[in-house]
Amino acid sequence: MYMPNKTSLYIGRQLHSARKRSGLTQGEVARQAGTESNYYAKLERGESVPSIKMLEKIVKALGIKSSDVLPF
Repeated sequence: MYMPNKTSLYIGRQLHSARKRSGLTQGEVARQAGTESNYYAKLERGESVPSIKMLEKIVKALGIKSSDVLPF
């Protein structure tokens, strides 16, 4: 089982905030990013870390920049 760390939790919080600001559901973001809503939900909870390719798709779906969600 994956144990969330500070980075995954930070990314998850940022994704959640950006999604709420955009007015999208988890399912809508997941669909636009070409992934499953269960996987996207895990990202928001910090239970998984997205690949660079997936992160690119998600930030495009949310209309934000990667620097908006990465802690570095």
